[in-house]
Amino acid sequence: MKGRGGAVPRVKGRNASAALAVRPARRDEIGVALVGWGTIGSGVIKLLEDRRREIDARLGARLRLVGVADIDLKRKREVEVSRALLTSRTQELIRDPKVDVVIELMGGLEPARTFVLDAIAHGKSIVTANKALLAHHGTEILAAAEARGVGCRFEASVGGGIPIIRTLREALAADRQTAVFGIVNGTSNYILSTMAAAGRSFAEVLADAQKAGLAEADPTYDVDGIDAAHKLTLLVQLAFGVRVALDAVHTEGIRDVDASDMEYARELGYAIKLLAIAKDHGNAIEARVHPTMIPAHDPLAAVSGAFNAVCVHGDALGRSMYYGQGAGMMPTATAVVADVIDVARDLRELGRPRLAPLGYPIARQRVAKVRPIGDVMSEFYLRVHAQDEPGVLGRIASLLGQQKISIASVVQRARSSGGVVPIVIRTHETRERDLRRALDRVAKMPSVRGKPVAIRIEENPG
Repeated sequence: MKGRGGAVPRVKGRNASAALAVRPARRDEIGVALVGWGTIGSGVIKLLEDRRREIDARLGARLRLVGVADIDLKRKREVEVSRALLTSRTQELIRDPKVDVVIELMGGLEPARTFVLDAIAHGKSIVTANKALLAHHGTEILAAAEARGVGCRFEASVGGGIPIIRTLREALAADRQTAVFGIVNGTSNYILSTMAAAGRSFAEVLADAQKAGLAEADPTYDVDGIDAAHKLTLLVQLAFGVRVALDAVHTEGIRDVDASDMEYARELGYAIKLLAIAKDHGNAIEARVHPTMIPAHDPLAAVSGAFNAVCVHGDALGRSMYYGQGAGMMPTATAVVADVIDVARDLRELGRPRLAPLGYPIARQRVAKVRPIGDVMSEFYLRVHAQDEPGVLGRIASLLGQQKISIASVVQRARSSGGVVPIVIRTHETRERDLRRALDRVAKMPSVRGKPVAIRIEENPG
């Protein structure tokens, strides 16, 4: 048997194909470009420098920082970078032939999307922590990476340093996941935890968190549940193999949660957490983000401060929980650098990614209906402020009963100033649509003051 290169030895046996396979020459150096020199970018640079020997030893090659791109190169950072590495010409850097992996940490949708797609088009592997980008443009970006045959990793986009992406993509690949849920926004969890512990209002705790740098000056994405919804769309794709549009995720924040709700929850044996919840019912899935009462004995109830925790429920494994720091410079940078090592190892060993970004070809994503929030069944905690007068509780109960909502228990406290009394009701399981219809009528009662508050109760989120 002859070819262009002369005689080719015959190989017999089961290892014949392996012996004839052409492997790429192992590379001694992998070039990395960092786009976005903020807090997390500074942590990445610090890790690459402080742990250079250990990283290179694990990789079996040198991981070299080729350049750092940012729009503002004069602002003081937590780490120093050689001026020779700095540039504001991002496209030139990501197209540099010496660059193999581009780390995108600039955040936002544009120009991040343009830069990432341009890097992929030029054969660069991508590592990103940008959950908003992936929630809005993930299908386009992941499909482009698959088609070009480059790596795309995004562990740091959900849960900071918690390896939940890798766990769902690889460690749990043999199981069928039926639910994924958890605390995925550290700012909201810090606020709720502090409200519960100190008995303080949302506004007070938020103001203190902003002063301490634990909350942004504009906290909308965190406290209104938007950040958690971004992350849930990624978890659903990994856990269920289903793509969910961001606008299909029912999203509520924590602004309406009061210190009194924390107190009532404790009395009833619950804790209030902002949960991202997804459940796979086969013909439809649930995908929702909202404040939730969970039993005080549930492991999620003990997750406090800025920590995150994600629970996964599988047919074979049952429930498992993954817990750790959900944000911060070094926890998030740890996840980013781990992804860089992962794609660099693939480049060195195989010359291509070992796995698709989601662990399966994106073309095989299932099409599933997202169950409207109005169709979701749940128990509810209700808080209504009403004028303390004869028959008011009975009229509220009657309006609930007209929508076939069954009351499990009632707590009625002594009147406050102005003769207003808080009425706390726990319902049996009911359809969301029916509850909202009833509460609209309750809110219109002449004796009711303010908007009734409803918080879903999940005895067993999974």
